Amino acid sequence: MPTYILLSTLSPHGVGTLKANPQRLLEVNAEVEQMGAKVVQQWAVLGPYDFVNIVEAPDEKVIARVSVELAARGTAHFQTLTAIPVDEFLSLLK
Repeated sequence: MPTYILLSTLSPHGVGTLKANPQRLLEVNAEVEQMGAKVVQQWAVLGPYDFVNIVEAPDEKVIARVSVELAARGTAHFQTLTAIPVDEFLSLLK
């Protein structure tokens, strides 16, 4: 299944929601699964992003829906990247 990287930055409203209900993060992960994708790994990070999420989805249409649905809530901003395994990338160069 294709892998995507979602970089997210919480809005002030999102920070407030997370502080009031830390479990909300896991609830959102379950909602992502209901949309047809799966959060494989997730890290809270310091720097320009608050979270790095490794997500598997059947195709770019599903991950686009996930990104738009989550961003429409106004609690976070997302940057979505397609991840290509290095071995596959190297085989493209041959």
